[in-house]
Amino acid sequence: MNPSPDHRVDVAIVGSGIVGISIAHALVRDGLTVTLVDREGVACGASRGNAGALAYSDVLPLASPGIMRKAPRWLLDPAGPLTIRPGYLLPIAPWLFRFWRSSFPAAAARSMAAQVALMTLARSEMQRQVAEASLSHMLVSDGALELYESEAERDAARPNWDVRGRVGIRFEHVGRDAIDELQPGLDSRFSYGTFLPEWQSVTDPYDFAVAFADKLRERGVLFRTAEITAVEPGEDGVVLRCADGEKICAKQAVIAAGAWSKSLAASLSDKIPLDTERGYNTTLPSGAFDLQRHLTFGGHGFVVTRLSSGIRVGGAVEFGGLHLPPNMRRADVMLAKAKAFLPALDTTGGKKWMGFRPSLPDSLPVIGRSPRVPSVLYAFGHGHLGLTQSAATGRLIADLVAHRPTVIDVAPFRPDRF
Repeated sequence: MNPSPDHRVDVAIVGSGIVGISIAHALVRDGLTVTLVDREGVACGASRGNAGALAYSDVLPLASPGIMRKAPRWLLDPAGPLTIRPGYLLPIAPWLFRFWRSSFPAAAARSMAAQVALMTLARSEMQRQVAEASLSHMLVSDGALELYESEAERDAARPNWDVRGRVGIRFEHVGRDAIDELQPGLDSRFSYGTFLPEWQSVTDPYDFAVAFADKLRERGVLFRTAEITAVEPGEDGVVLRCADGEKICAKQAVIAAGAWSKSLAASLSDKIPLDTERGYNTTLPSGAFDLQRHLTFGGHGFVVTRLSSGIRVGGAVEFGGLHLPPNMRRADVMLAKAKAFLPALDTTGGKKWMGFRPSLPDSLPVIGRSPRVPSVLYAFGHGHLGLTQSAATGRLIADLVAHRPTVIDVAPFRPDRF
């Protein structure tokens, strides 16, 4: 069902990914009328092909002193976990400069404190959200295992685990015997690991988002497929201009369009340094390997995760913007490594995918009102953590829309912090 051009709702949300869907859920809980608008449809972007992880333990910002020591080595490897596409170094340079500044110890500590608060909220709000939407059966609680190829690699990771431990994250460093129990079939090079017993995931990120959207339709939420070209202040509200010439009017609007949010913010003269981390994966048939739980190969920048749709091998970070064609060799490299690490893995019959992670230099999302047009709110830039932080973002945006005090301080996420 599409609203008529002059239809006016309480809140219009640009973006029907998991963040936009979670925001809609929180707003409907408050009794508001909501329309979601997306250029492609429900969960057709990063929400479709991610690893399905609820990574509440990922509180360390990507912009950190440690990453700056590793980045040069990774960048010199064209098939490594971090790369910049030829021709994109100049466009990404301002973002990289801010990223470098955000990696200074004091700045990284501030980002981590904000991330810890958001992750704490994310866990409780996700449990509340799936219960309210009757989707708890789509959560999986099998834990996760991070693996190291040497004692030196394990020891290098210990300081970051110690930091996580100080903020209440449970984990256990394990040896080879425990690794064999947690995940049989790993190559013998992995003698050290870290097990996270409280790690959760969803059965499939696309199925989860679609099921959630269906629940919202039952509650009167409207979904529309249209490209929004501009957001404008209107008489007592906001006007969304569609590429087909129609318009959607709302009292307030939320921009939650992921990697495509930057241009919409710019239409309001809000300059937000959003860029994209392109990620790649291959989804193999369900019988490809007897995977017991989520596996992280941190030294190689990829994960292997079990979904209802199959075994997904993916990760990596590639800076290349929105318009360059994908380099599927990156998916091939990760799949070849996964085969080496899991010798029994059947790598035939896989489906490759590339998606755009919307990322900001300090590793924190933008959650807050437009400085120029207060009736417009922003909710984007979650990087690798959109699914993880979706419910928390929904709660915070609902608080802001209702002009309530937010449950956590949103100052670290304000749009004008750069």
